[in-house]
Amino acid sequence: MTTDEVRDTVSLTNLDQPLFDDAGVTKRDLVDYLDAMRERILPALGERPLSVVRVRAGQAPFMQKNVPSYAPTWIRTVTMWAETSRREVSYALCDDRRTLLWFANQRAVEYHPTLVHASDWEHPTHLVLDLDPPAADDFPMVVRAAGLIRRALDDAGLAGAVKTSGAKGLHVFVPLRKGLAMADVAAATRALAARAERLDPALATTAFIREDREGKVFLDSTRAGGATVVAAYSPRVRPGATVSFPVAWDDLDRVAPADFTIRTAVELAGDGDPWADLMPEPQGLPADLVEEGHTIPVARVQAMHEGKRRARARKG
Repeated sequence: MTTDEVRDTVSLTNLDQPLFDDAGVTKRDLVDYLDAMRERILPALGERPLSVVRVRAGQAPFMQKNVPSYAPTWIRTVTMWAETSRREVSYALCDDRRTLLWFANQRAVEYHPTLVHASDWEHPTHLVLDLDPPAADDFPMVVRAAGLIRRALDDAGLAGAVKTSGAKGLHVFVPLRKGLAMADVAAATRALAARAERLDPALATTAFIREDREGKVFLDSTRAGGATVVAAYSPRVRPGATVSFPVAWDDLDRVAPADFTIRTAVELAGDGDPWADLMPEPQGLPADLVEEGHTIPVARVQAMHEGKRRARARKG
């Protein structure tokens, strides 16, 4: 392994290797992109426990949560309980340029921060809804479903910002006032999804089990608690090296996920930070929204019980 370049004390290696199959870019392109976008992406990562998706030649992409033992000692870390793996994990805090460059040199393509700060992991900073169309070419459907979410937010006296996921869907973020309980935020997320579904049940569904969605857009309300969401401006391990990118609500029907890539996003962002510019001020949650949400079962738990019930029925 040879050092091609040093930036901010970080040795960068093998920069001219292809990044991954169908990316159409090199590792150098990834490093240059993240470095150019650092003043926009670091605010979305800073102080948040970080998971990354890395790519290595000849291997499938993999998500890395634990900071590896060979990581530089100057990388800040925080230890948190990971519910999915049922163990404590030492997460990185990516809050400066050299940490971002080090991850880029590790071929970390995707950046998935938590919705909580490391210093306050009981209180989410955002309510998030993940809109997932039934197929990659159904983006117009997900745009229409986003309109349902926007109406549900308006009706509740709330406002949010929207970005492409970098894959086939959209993410809606609602910034929250400090100190809101995790359980109440999760409940409000479920209620908003249910209200949006009721606006057009032929288009959107909250059905967690894929076979129950009937070709509709899935309004995923499970991005709460210790969940992560890919950061604004993060690249994705997708053909063309697409990027999760902010879009104004009224512009959604004029864009496609493939418009935003490592090669195009810097110019499209211009001199500003569209994600920061589009994000409303932090808000509280209406009591009736939280109350309604607490009557709605948690989707993952409900799906688990339903799956067991169906399995028993098949055996019977």
